[in-house]
Amino acid sequence: MIITLKRREGMTHDEFTHYQKNVHRPLLMSIPESVEYIRRFVVSYPVPAPDHPEPVYDSVVEAWFDSMADLDALFSSDNFRTIVDPDHEHFIDLSTFGRIICEEDVVVDQG
Repeated sequence: MIITLKRREGMTHDEFTHYQKNVHRPLLMSIPESVEYIRRFVVSYPVPAPDHPEPVYDSVVEAWFDSMADLDALFSSDNFRTIVDPDHEHFIDLSTFGRIICEEDVVVDQG
């Protein structure tokens, strides 16, 4: 799953990044369902890139699961719905939230 996030109005990019890293991420990882179902979790933040357009998003999240059932189990769990999900409004502009459930197709992998 790939999620695109923009910060809520009135928040700087640095405030957004700090909140996501130091408040929201520990909250997500505190629930047992995250440890049980998430296989890989990556957050990417834009960096200065002269001669390139200004980024549209403040972060992009990749969350990897073994199955669709595991993804659904995390997001439908009571802990996620009552502890993690309500926190999103503190730092995300929910009107611009984007999510893609996808399957990776590796074209080049030289690593």
